[in-house]
Amino acid sequence: MNASSLPAAGQPAPPLSLQAPPLWRRLSCWLYEGMLLFGVVFLAGYLFSALTQTRHALQNRHGHQIFLFLVLGAYFIWFWSKGHTLAMKTWHIRIVDRLGQPISKLRALARYLLSWLWVLPPLGVMSVTRHWQEAPGMATTAFLLWVVFWALLSRLLPQRQFLHDVLAGTYLIHQAPPPKAEQTRKWWQL
Repeated sequence: MNASSLPAAGQPAPPLSLQAPPLWRRLSCWLYEGMLLFGVVFLAGYLFSALTQTRHALQNRHGHQIFLFLVLGAYFIWFWSKGHTLAMKTWHIRIVDRLGQPISKLRALARYLLSWLWVLPPLGVMSVTRHWQEAPGMATTAFLLWVVFWALLSRLLPQRQFLHDVLAGTYLIHQAPPPKAEQTRKWWQL
């Protein structure tokens, strides 16, 4: 960054583009986040089972679900209030408020609760209809169709943000990777 690209003293900063990254990149980040969360859920589940002396998967099931909900909430609220999760950083996506600043913990909590709209509607339909017990493939199909619908809905919303981001007042934006510094190689590196 050179001196001519910096705003002069007293001048407002150039407007921040709140346009969302492409949908394919946000969904790739979403899938990568799911893979990373496997470790978080595994460790949290192990911790819960060890602390409660649970010996069977159906024992303390509701307590386990609440515990995982709280652990995932703490994970996302912490990282979103810092600007990004590890998956978001990998895919060069940042979460900000309308002023381009990292979101507050309260706004991160609102986003976390609203982000459950990704999964709760199909789960609710499946629990009411109980057809998923006879045809598990139908449940998977219903869930995937809902995710596709939810993702494509972003094409109709302001700045192409997801609905839960619009409702929470958050924005996913592209964060350009830092410029690569000239690296000197050691004699053993080819």
